[in-house]
Amino acid sequence: MNAPLPPSALTAVVFDWAGTIIDFGSCAPMGAFVRLFQQFGIELGIAEARGPMGMAKWDHIRALGTLPRVAAQWQSRHSRPFTDADVDHLYEVFTPMNAAVVPDYAGFIPGALETVAALRARGLKIGSTTGYNRPIMDVVTPIAARGGYLPDNLVCAGDLAAGRPSPLMMYRCFADLGVWPPHTVVKVDDTGVGLEEGLNAGTWAVGLSVSGNANGLTLAEWEALDAAQQQARREAATAALRAAGAHYVIDSVAGLMPVIDDIAARLARGERP
Repeated sequence: MNAPLPPSALTAVVFDWAGTIIDFGSCAPMGAFVRLFQQFGIELGIAEARGPMGMAKWDHIRALGTLPRVAAQWQSRHSRPFTDADVDHLYEVFTPMNAAVVPDYAGFIPGALETVAALRARGLKIGSTTGYNRPIMDVVTPIAARGGYLPDNLVCAGDLAAGRPSPLMMYRCFADLGVWPPHTVVKVDDTGVGLEEGLNAGTWAVGLSVSGNANGLTLAEWEALDAAQQQARREAATAALRAAGAHYVIDSVAGLMPVIDDIAARLARGERP
């Protein structure tokens, strides 16, 4: 039997999916949300659609429907307020709509596979949580596996009684991976609510400013910007992720290993998140 790791040693890194490991810019859901509301006679902007990103998609739809501008449109178009029954209906329409487009956005973020391999080489477990539900992830996970990414677990929105920002999906990761205490785990995410999921569970939280929802550009769009434009967007995204409580903010998972080294050193000194 292997000796247990001391409580100062890192045990696992838990990654989000879209905007973190795959789908640079977290673009797959955006068009689907806009088209979804258009189908019901509601005009929704991309920036509005991105606002609740990271939440379970049912919660995301509810948050969009209760935006004052959207709620007013719904009242005008349907002659009644937006209700949870409407959320249920829109969610049923959204799931196959999103599942149909995710293969087009399932490319790996540069450096993701190399970072995961480096973490595994150190003996760390690789967990995963997502705001996507199981039917959508049933499309995504085989594509990722064929590309070489197979995390040690997967916890989806809808698997538990509450999603982000509650810590329940992280608690499931602890149990699935057999890791503890929480301060030996690092959560990596591109959304504020995803970082809060880790913080509420007691883990370290690393935000991604460029590759995900906080920036919201595809890799090609990002690379087309000049250095000053990139820096302005990076700073705005970093500020948002810091405001959510991130202990560290980096451009993408490609820059994660120096952060892991720093967290390991802080743990060895007795520091905690």
